[in-house]
Amino acid sequence: MQATGISERYRDHYAGYCPAPSEWFRVGALAKVANLTALCAGVAHDSVLEVGSGEGSLLARVAEVGFAEELHAVDVSEPSIAAVASRGIPGLARASTYDGAVLPYEDQSVDLVVLSHVVEHLEHPRILLYEAARVGRHVFVEVPLEDHWRLPRDFALDATGHINFYDARSIRRLVQSAGLAVLSERVATPAREGLVFQHGPVGGNARYWVKEWARRIAAPLATRIWTYHGALLCRPDPGA
Repeated sequence: MQATGISERYRDHYAGYCPAPSEWFRVGALAKVANLTALCAGVAHDSVLEVGSGEGSLLARVAEVGFAEELHAVDVSEPSIAAVASRGIPGLARASTYDGAVLPYEDQSVDLVVLSHVVEHLEHPRILLYEAARVGRHVFVEVPLEDHWRLPRDFALDATGHINFYDARSIRRLVQSAGLAVLSERVATPAREGLVFQHGPVGGNARYWVKEWARRIAAPLATRIWTYHGALLCRPDPGA
């Protein structure tokens, strides 16, 4: 790996990561793609490149809803890319590994670059955001908004692999500082299907509707208590 890509510490953390399509990934993709299509329907999206594709659930859902004609996937994990390639996703043109720093695509060669729940994992987030701005005519970024009152004071690396923690303002400022102009954004409640998968029908639905109504009624307060998802549609800013 290049020095600007992934350090040995975090490379070792992901070394054993070998994902396979699962119900958990499928339900997680439902809300992610709902946010993607809601924000990006008004811009060109015939070709979509997902960076940090994992095992391909998001691209499989994108193909299922017919959002794009040509799909591309890159990931630092060889097992992940093998999983994507094995799924038979309609419209998948290319699936490849990369070094965590340089995307193997020409300038402005893709309509839409998607970074969905990736930036929170990155040691050098601006490096990849610069690359996304170079490759994509538009860029979609989504992160969990975990910088709230319940975030522990001290960092500890856990199984999620999150090393950056954002609220709606800090993720907006981050993408702007990396040469991207924000065209639109939204804060969304995590998928009801995912909460039901985790907590069962009663507990999952209760958690979803408490968080959803709190977001609708008092979003600034709700996002200081619970984790929501923040999504932004951006374009390269020629004045940056």
